[in-house]
Amino acid sequence: MKKFVFEEAFDRTIGWVTADELQTLRSKRVAIAGLGGVGGYHLLTLLRLGVSNFNIAEMDVVEIANFNRQACAGLSHLGENKIDVMLSLAKDINPEADFRVFSGGVQENNIHDFLRDADLYIDGLDFFVLDIREKVFSQCWEMNIPAMTTAPLGMGMAHLNFIPGKMSFDEYFGVSSVQGDDRCIKFISGLAPTMLHRPYLVDMSRVDFAERKGPSTPMACELCARVAGTEALKILLGRGKVRAAPHGMQFDAYSNRFRKTWRPMGHKNPLQILLFKIIQFILSRKK
Repeated sequence: MKKFVFEEAFDRTIGWVTADELQTLRSKRVAIAGLGGVGGYHLLTLLRLGVSNFNIAEMDVVEIANFNRQACAGLSHLGENKIDVMLSLAKDINPEADFRVFSGGVQENNIHDFLRDADLYIDGLDFFVLDIREKVFSQCWEMNIPAMTTAPLGMGMAHLNFIPGKMSFDEYFGVSSVQGDDRCIKFISGLAPTMLHRPYLVDMSRVDFAERKGPSTPMACELCARVAGTEALKILLGRGKVRAAPHGMQFDAYSNRFRKTWRPMGHKNPLQILLFKIIQFILSRKK
C-alpha cells in the first residue's frame, strides 16, 4: 500500500492556492456541528481542501430516511453512529488529520469546549435545532470565531457569514424574539429572503413543523458544502471578499437564479417583517 503524503495528496489544489497557503489550510481547525445532510459534506470538502484539524459533533445513527441526501448513509452503515461512519471516510482521505470528537452532539454544557481552538465554525445542525444553534452562534460571537450557516433549500442553497464585529446571529434572525413555530419562520425567512425555491415546491404538506420534517435533495446538500468550502477558504486564508450578515446570497439550480441579499436591521427590516407574515399566512392555510 502506498504511503500517504499530504503534499502529494493535495498537490492538485496548488494553482488556486499557493504551496504556502496549502500548508496554512493544513494548520487550521474547523468546528462542525452536525454531520448529516450538509455537515458530512462540509467535512469531506474541507478535508479534500487540505484542512487537517476538526472538532466534530453528531449524536444520531444512520437511518434509511437519510439515504436521499447524507454522505454517511448506506445499507452497510444502517444503525451505526453517523460520527463513526464519517470518521472512517475522513481518515481514508487524510489519515494524519486530527479530530476532536463529540459523539453526544453539541450540548449547552460543552459548547465552549467544542469551539476550543477553532478558527471557524460551520453549522451543520438540523434545520429545527434552533435552541442549540442560537447558543453555538452566540458563543462564537463571544469567542471572536467566524461562523457560517449554509441551508439546503429545494435544489439550491442559501448562505450567510457571521463575522466578529459585524451583525450577530440573533440580531439578524431574531428567533429569540418569538415562540413555537414562529421561530422556524423567523429562521427560514432570514436564510432565504428571496425564496427562490418556493415556486416549485409541489407538495406543501411535506413541510411539517410539528413533526420536524421537510423535503430535501442531494443536490442542495452538496451545493451547500461547495459554497461553504469556498467561503471557508477565503476566511481561513484571509483573502478575497467575505460578505457578512446582513448580506447573504441564495442560488437555486432548478430556476438558474442567483441573488445577493441585504437586510439592514436584520429581522427588524420591513421586508423581513412582511415576509414573516406571508409565511405565517401560507402555513396557516395548510393547517
